[in-house]
Amino acid sequence: MDPNSNPFEGSADPGTSQPNQTPDAPDRETMEKIRLRRLAKLGTTTKATDPSESHSGSNPPSTSAEPTKPSRSQLVSPSASSSILKAAAENKTAKPVTGRLGTKRHREDHGIDSSSSEKPIAPPTRKAMPVQLESLQDYTDRILQTILQATVDPENHTLKSNKNVQLTFLPNLSAELASENQPLKLNTGILDSAILEATSIFPQSKPLLHYLLPAWSRAQTLRRTPTRDMTSEKTEVLEEAKRMCISNCMFALAMPMLFGRDSDEDDKLPAQYLAQSLILHPTDSCGIDDEFLKEAIGRFDEVEGLNDVFAEALHILSLQVAGMTMESDYRGHLNALLLYSKFPDLLRIVAEHPAFLGAENGPDIQTNTILGPFFNLSPLRTASVKVFFPSPRTMDKAAIARSQDSMRMTLQALQIDLLGVINAFVRVDSKTRGKTLDWFALVVNKNHKRRAMQYKPEEVSSDSLMVNATRILDFLCEPFMDTSFNKMDKINADYFRQNPRVAISDETKINADEATSNEYYAQTIPGSSHFISEVFFLALAAHHYGIESVSTKLRNMDREIKYFEKNLAKMEAERPKFANNPAQRAHFESVIARHREFIDIMTGKKHSIEGIMMDQKMQETSLRFMRYVAVWLLRVGSQSDYIPGRTITLPLPQSENRAFSCLPEYALQNVVDNFKFVYRYVPQILSFSTGPELMVLCITFLQCSELIKNPYLKSSLVTLLFSGTWPISQYQGGVMTDLLASSDFANKHLLHALIKFYIECENTGVSSQFYDKFNIRYEIFQVIKTVWSRNEVYSKQLKHESKVNREFFVQFVNLLLNDTTYVLDEAMGKFPRIRALEKELASDAPNTLSQEDRQKKDDELQQLASSATSYMQLANETLEMMKLFTSALKDAFIMPEIVHRLASMMNYNLETLAGPKGGQLKVTNPEKYHFRPIQLLSDFIDIYINLGSSPDFIEAVAADGRSYKPLIFDRAYTILSNKSMKDPTELKLFAQIKDRFFEAKAEADQAELDLGDIPAEFEDPILGDLMKDPVLLPSQNIVDRSTIVQHLLSDAKDPFTRQPMTIDDVIPDSDLKDRISKWKEEKLAAAKQRLKDMAALEVADELAPGPDAMDTTE
Repeated sequence: MDPNSNPFEGSADPGTSQPNQTPDAPDRETMEKIRLRRLAKLGTTTKATDPSESHSGSNPPSTSAEPTKPSRSQLVSPSASSSILKAAAENKTAKPVTGRLGTKRHREDHGIDSSSSEKPIAPPTRKAMPVQLESLQDYTDRILQTILQATVDPENHTLKSNKNVQLTFLPNLSAELASENQPLKLNTGILDSAILEATSIFPQSKPLLHYLLPAWSRAQTLRRTPTRDMTSEKTEVLEEAKRMCISNCMFALAMPMLFGRDSDEDDKLPAQYLAQSLILHPTDSCGIDDEFLKEAIGRFDEVEGLNDVFAEALHILSLQVAGMTMESDYRGHLNALLLYSKFPDLLRIVAEHPAFLGAENGPDIQTNTILGPFFNLSPLRTASVKVFFPSPRTMDKAAIARSQDSMRMTLQALQIDLLGVINAFVRVDSKTRGKTLDWFALVVNKNHKRRAMQYKPEEVSSDSLMVNATRILDFLCEPFMDTSFNKMDKINADYFRQNPRVAISDETKINADEATSNEYYAQTIPGSSHFISEVFFLALAAHHYGIESVSTKLRNMDREIKYFEKNLAKMEAERPKFANNPAQRAHFESVIARHREFIDIMTGKKHSIEGIMMDQKMQETSLRFMRYVAVWLLRVGSQSDYIPGRTITLPLPQSENRAFSCLPEYALQNVVDNFKFVYRYVPQILSFSTGPELMVLCITFLQCSELIKNPYLKSSLVTLLFSGTWPISQYQGGVMTDLLASSDFANKHLLHALIKFYIECENTGVSSQFYDKFNIRYEIFQVIKTVWSRNEVYSKQLKHESKVNREFFVQFVNLLLNDTTYVLDEAMGKFPRIRALEKELASDAPNTLSQEDRQKKDDELQQLASSATSYMQLANETLEMMKLFTSALKDAFIMPEIVHRLASMMNYNLETLAGPKGGQLKVTNPEKYHFRPIQLLSDFIDIYINLGSSPDFIEAVAADGRSYKPLIFDRAYTILSNKSMKDPTELKLFAQIKDRFFEAKAEADQAELDLGDIPAEFEDPILGDLMKDPVLLPSQNIVDRSTIVQHLLSDAKDPFTRQPMTIDDVIPDSDLKDRISKWKEEKLAAAKQRLKDMAALEVADELAPGPDAMDTTE
């Protein structure tokens, strides 16, 4: 409002008054009725003022009974200031007496007393310009006219200091002064009556605050900018004016009927008027500043219902914000909330308002709670997305990045303000702090559906609200997230059993079913948790339903956008079909337009989410919080006081740990998902936000994987270790590589933990376990390969495992061989078909295919290529591991349980690469599939060389009757020699080894001939070979030990009865073993004797004379 404008201008009906015409004042009888209503409301009775009553020197006693609350007259009447009285006496005026509603006012006598006994002051010797000093009476009149913009002088129409300001004439008060022969000047004694009459004249169509607030503002301004001639008496005039204005403001808000305003029709009108002023700038004449609120709060206990008006005003502003976006003019509303946050008393009444927690579901929170609409402001809203990304599919990367930067800055500014508000709420008192935490609990508890596989957005709170809530809770956690982890003891491990705010009854637990967790949490603990624990668990839940939910949405968006773009392309290809039908073409074009718009919105949202989620400051804070969560989980899981720098002893105790197993699964999932997101999108912050706790967490729960039920969650721990080896910015070896190589904890436990899970992922119990295991094992290989060359302790650990945990290691190697066989078969088995398709689809091939057939074949080729690429990558990594392991500990790979399977796998793949079928593997661009056949052949030869010094391995290779062919080895030697893939020393060594294979094969063939037919009782019923170490199975069948060991590695059941069994269930058949050995010895001895006899016979034949021999006898 213009401070120079007349606040009294305007009316409900503009046609009833002239523009500058002041509304008619009520007559004195009407004013008296209003005054009596005000007094009745306050519980005070008084005798009506009689204009004919003689002037007296004192106020008559009030006849009112004891009021239950202070009367308005007691609240707003000026005190009898001694300084004012003194000033009045010095000006020869009568003593002013406090004017009270319901009592006769005694006005100042403004006559001049000429009988003063003081001597006149002698005139100065030098002639000077006369200075006219303003009397206190004139000053008071002028100042009150300025403040009230009203006058009791009918001849005075404008302010003397500003002729542009029109003054409103107060006829009733002027008449009263005239009837009492008082000067027509305003003074503090009649200030209350002046305000009453001025407000009664003020247009009914305007809020009273539009008069009273500017008056208060003018009084405030005058008080803040004193003039040079300011005295204490003048100061008291200003203070009294301020006090009367603010008091009347409060009554106008809480009791408008005291001003003749009937609020029965809408008792929220005063709050609405207050809300209108709250959103204005404090310097606006109708705006509200800190001082006004401070004065208002001081009257909460005195003016009934005043606090409710202030609470409702903020609620009204909140409802208005609920319909706004970041592009709306919301700043005034947010400033009002920030203004409230400066005053604990205001926040206390706001927290008590029914709407503070007034939500039944997720959407209600962002519209019907007081804080919700403010938290729902975000650039993630669809309206904002369209502004920041008007053409999301055609914008270049630089434009997208600029928009994302702008989004981040906008949201950061909002979040700083929201943090200030929440910080103020939690510092008010314990009750208000509890209400604030209840609001955050409402946010997380009403949004469990956000983590469902499919959910309706209209049934949950928005991403905007959830991201902001999570961010603010992270901020609240920052004070206790120090790098020394000294506050870990403050986090209550029994939080969910001690009157928790966070509901987890329907959440999946880490390793407990519903019945077990319900039983555990039914055993409650008295009391409640303190603030640190409350904020910690609220933030943990908010991450699950908020930021991590948005991250999941982002991961799915790429796939969805590609799906719709593919459909759009197919639809657009159908356009020619509708060229000749205008109606169908129009419908077709509308469908196309809707699809394009949908894809644009999806793409814009994707850019928006990426922009917000890639905020480095936000992710740094999140990671600090996740570090705390990781340490806390390790403490609960290990039942220790672990913090970084201390050690956890593995394996963990086998005793039941329900405190850990009954935790919600998202406690660990949050850590995993948050770090996975950062590794992928903002890895540059990892060097500043990580410590050893993540490594310890992964290794601990991989080695003690029985503590976690979800196989995907366990496999994600491997992913985190793998991601830690990725090269990023200044860490070309990965942020975790040096730690894995140098940490004593990792050196001792990492390899065992990885091998253990390599075995475990073979059978996870999920439908996709067969394919999942290859991805998991690929990541395991990468981690092992990374640390293997950096610290020789890992090769020593592998040797230790092969000797100490023989069965464990044999199982690992067996699975390694299974994987190698399968992935090589799958990869190389697809190349012949890829070769054939490439020829059919080649540009120079005869065009005999229809467009449809060509598309089908092209789709088939793409699918085969994708599959072959994946399997080939796995094959390369598996062979790399075998090279490392066989080089470091060949003895472990020539165990009887392993060596024959290893030799058979090697021979089979060597034949595929170097045999006649090798030509079918030639494809147009083998590197595209990571298929490097010469390198693959070289890797196999390396393994042969690594194990070639072992007689057992030589014998196993030669004994492979299916795939061992000396010619294949000769061809492999020739290929490697021609391609210069091996240096001369390696080639020479390989030549020697292949010759030994040949010799061993010859010996094996001869032995087979020597043994002849094997008796049935000595023959292995599964493989048909001669048994060497027969054992009795639970089914009473007898097989060779090596056979049953190999069988149990892949199937832990008796091969004859399918009943579960282990190798410990077999019984050695020593008697049969001895008989087999004796029979074999006899057979070999007999064969040797036959050879000996044959050799002797050949010698005898050579020595015997032939028929034509010369007779040399005499």
